[in-house]
Amino acid sequence: MTDINKNTTADIGFEQQIWAAADILRGNMDAAEYKHVVLGLIFLKFISDKFEERHQELLDDDDDVEDKDAYTEVNVFFVPP
Repeated sequence: MTDINKNTTADIGFEQQIWAAADILRGNMDAAEYKHVVLGLIFLKFISDKFEERHQELLDDDDDVEDKDAYTEVNVFFVPP
């Protein structure tokens, strides 16, 4: 029981540190404007994950991983290395 309480307390402190870091990075930007930055980062993460997934499929099939059409034919953005 004591270990669970310690982890919960540690997690709360960690979350506060993350929010404090986000506030510093955000600077004077209004929270309503900050959503555009966050949504852009989420989009970049999404296309990066999809690219990596397709890249691995092409490697497994011994196809050309540099062929842009191999990505776009399955609606995946080509992200050059």
